[in-house]
Amino acid sequence: MNASTRRKRVFAFFTVLLLLVAAASAAGLYINRRYRPAGGKATPAGTPGQDDKVTRNDDNKDGAPEEKAPVPVSVAPINRGAVSAYITSTANLVADAEVRVLAEAEGRVAELQVEEGDRVKKGQILAQLVKNDADIAVKKAQIKVESMGFNFERARNGLADNLISREAFDKISLDNQIAQQELAEAQWRLEKTTIRAPFNGAGTERFVKLGQHLNPSDQLFIVSDFDPLIAKIFLPEKDVFGLKEGREVRITLKASDTTRFRGRIRQISPVVDTATGTVKLTIEATAPPPEVRPGAFVTIDIVRETHPQAVLVPREAVIRELQDAYVFVAKGNVAEKRTVALGLEEGGRIEALSGVAAGEQAIVAGQGGLKQGTPIKVIPSPEASDVRAAGDRPGRG
Repeated sequence: MNASTRRKRVFAFFTVLLLLVAAASAAGLYINRRYRPAGGKATPAGTPGQDDKVTRNDDNKDGAPEEKAPVPVSVAPINRGAVSAYITSTANLVADAEVRVLAEAEGRVAELQVEEGDRVKKGQILAQLVKNDADIAVKKAQIKVESMGFNFERARNGLADNLISREAFDKISLDNQIAQQELAEAQWRLEKTTIRAPFNGAGTERFVKLGQHLNPSDQLFIVSDFDPLIAKIFLPEKDVFGLKEGREVRITLKASDTTRFRGRIRQISPVVDTATGTVKLTIEATAPPPEVRPGAFVTIDIVRETHPQAVLVPREAVIRELQDAYVFVAKGNVAEKRTVALGLEEGGRIEALSGVAAGEQAIVAGQGGLKQGTPIKVIPSPEASDVRAAGDRPGRG
């Protein structure tokens, strides 16, 4: 590096240093003026001077603390009542008895006497096939039976008088029996041209049309018996322990949450499905409302456990934080924060095992910013969760 280059670098260094010193001096002068009081003495940084406007929220002109404005909240009572834990599953309601009516004879459909939705009784005619050929076959068989009957009587008299051999008599007797069987078969075929209901119920589906030609095993109708309606659910093996046939259940229509009705466990399968580890339960609906149809999708609640005299807190009042739960209770004009232990939960109600008592008022709205001892003002609110014991819950089995 030559001497000229060194001189240039030294000059640049001292120039930057002078600029930094000038900037520091300007900053000190500004700070000194900013915080200098009216008397002319500097005030340390961070200490308000006489010219500063400082607002103090905790002291008024007389030096007394100002009162905080109360927080508006809504409350609901903490009551006692029954609460249950449920095993819940979903399924479709189906008719207990449902069959597909099939054709048992060949022929053309001459009459249709039932439409979809019509109620039917056992043995009622659903449809009639053309039966001309079957009628003719029956008449021919009847004539043959009469003819063979005369031959049989003459042969029996001839055998008694030793006019015919035993061998000839046996042949005529056998022909007579064959004729009677042919008549029975012809009558059976004639009967099969009439399609009848297998039991009391309703025709839920019709597949056949007037004038259609049928072959044996062609599907004609579906007949269902809606009394009772059943549902089949599959529960883990551990959930089936303690359940017994006859235990009452609650059934809720998925299409309408307000449509609830009772049912019972009619059957519990004696085996566990090895592929799924579940057990099949057959649920029978008892007196479902008229609007409930076969095939409806429903929720089935089976009571697993019931606490009849539980302290019930509205769900909206419970604040969960990690492993803890809290409830704010209105005590006079302030809020009290209570740590609670929770038990069974049902709908909008949660059982409180400790921390609160029946008769207290739980804060259900506005508790987000509350602390222990915060002033509150109770205002009217829409009705909170119903914490009364509901009368439509199934009892324990």
